[in-house]
Amino acid sequence: MYRVIAKTKGMPREEWLRLRRCGIGGSDAGAVCGVNPYSSPMKVFRDKTGGETEEVNSEAVRTGHDLEQYVAERFMEASGLKVRRANVMYASVEHPFMIADVDRLVTGMDAGLECKTVSAYGADQWADGNVPPHYALQCYHYMAVTGRKTWYIAALVMGREFVYRKLIWDDRLVWKLVETEERFWNDQVMKGVMPE
Repeated sequence: MYRVIAKTKGMPREEWLRLRRCGIGGSDAGAVCGVNPYSSPMKVFRDKTGGETEEVNSEAVRTGHDLEQYVAERFMEASGLKVRRANVMYASVEHPFMIADVDRLVTGMDAGLECKTVSAYGADQWADGNVPPHYALQCYHYMAVTGRKTWYIAALVMGREFVYRKLIWDDRLVWKLVETEERFWNDQVMKGVMPE
């Protein structure tokens, strides 16, 4: 069960960043679990507690943002499914520290879509139906918050290929993810204790 905590359409970026600090979002999940090669529990802690927050404003981030709609359109073309923007930020009712600002929802289905633009150097991580672990945890986080049982992830591997994968609810994995995030939020963030 979830609740809407904000409408994000037209929201100023500063306000959106402030809201993200109020809980653990999907892009934080892999870092909190220690599987994100680009982030860490310490970085998430600093972001949530008002420490040295660094907003990543790299070319890769800009490209991902600018091409999100293109990836969504490619997904619709490849899958035959229709998607729409949610334009809201969700929070779990049972675990209010878990928040979600999802890329797209799949129309007429109990499903969502995460859109990615990735470097050709990471193409091997998508081989044989795989999904990089930090991206998979992002999708499972969104399932945990929204209660949706399926999440698609679509990736434009720059200059190489377009791929998409379907992730299905996994009770054990979702339970473990919620437990890990809850421990991090309560024992680290709320107590102001920096992770090792």
